[in-house]
Amino acid sequence: MFWHAPYYRHPCFREGVIAQFAIAPGIAAWGLMTGVAMVKLGLGVSASLVMTLVVFAGSAQLATIPPLLGGAPMWVVLVTAFCVNLRFLVFSAHLRRYMMHVPRWHRMTMGYLSGDLPYVLFIQRFPEPAQDPEGRVEQMAYLCALGSTNWATWLVFNLSGVLLAQWIPTSWGFGFAGVLALSGLLWSLADTRLRLISAATAGIAAVLAADLPLKLNILVGIVTAVALCLLLEKHVDRVSEADA
Repeated sequence: MFWHAPYYRHPCFREGVIAQFAIAPGIAAWGLMTGVAMVKLGLGVSASLVMTLVVFAGSAQLATIPPLLGGAPMWVVLVTAFCVNLRFLVFSAHLRRYMMHVPRWHRMTMGYLSGDLPYVLFIQRFPEPAQDPEGRVEQMAYLCALGSTNWATWLVFNLSGVLLAQWIPTSWGFGFAGVLALSGLLWSLADTRLRLISAATAGIAAVLAADLPLKLNILVGIVTAVALCLLLEKHVDRVSEADA
């Protein structure tokens, strides 16, 4: 999609590339360490290369390897990946308003290229979908630039991590850069009380359940936060209806 002429020739495409490059070091470090971790956890170079080329989801890659190598049932692996990536359902539902005018293959391509930080940067730049044709091209050019630059950065450094795993010690701590990148995402998104409560609940629940096997504490954190926020949203809606 990013090679579509009206998009990559638009000035907004260059702006999107520059915006994504500003946070590229965190993505690069996280991708490199994820590649190293996959190999050192025992997945092997060949399987790690296949996963890198097929699966564009760093958190899911890391979350599913322990249960996969630990002999967990396949449903545990699939549920883990599904829960870790649930946020993309929300992203897709939100971006639908921006993209229904483009062909399906464009939407499918952007679905694959979607990422946390590109989504945040895009929504910050364009809070509402454009109504005119030129504005729609502008938004798509920016979104394509964010997604393709993010994907290229991740792919290059994730592959590098897999291929150089035997020479890169995990003690280098590249994962900390990834944590910083995700922390920036968290604070960008946590702009309401409900979102702050959700983040805090997920973190506390995951820490309290840290002793569970197969990294199931991640699932506990996600499920707990989602359940609590659904209850709080219903309460807020009832209060709003009563006030009205």
